[in-house]
Amino acid sequence: MTALPAEAAAGGVQLVDTPGRPARPDRPVRFADPARNAAYWARIDRIVDAAPPLTDEQRAVIRTAFAASRREAA
Repeated sequence: MTALPAEAAAGGVQLVDTPGRPARPDRPVRFADPARNAAYWARIDRIVDAAPPLTDEQRAVIRTAFAASRREAA
């Protein structure tokens, strides 16, 4: 499998320092309390940052699933 450029792999989204992961967009508000909301997103960031990068095979499976759903919607 050939590697895609970063722009294609991330759907054209600017990448952060972690290869293959898109920049984090503005976050939705999950809790009315700003401190609780910040703690929630900090936890999500820690979980995502601790996850290993996807293999090329895993990326291919995800791309295939999204391509199939786009074809069904058309």
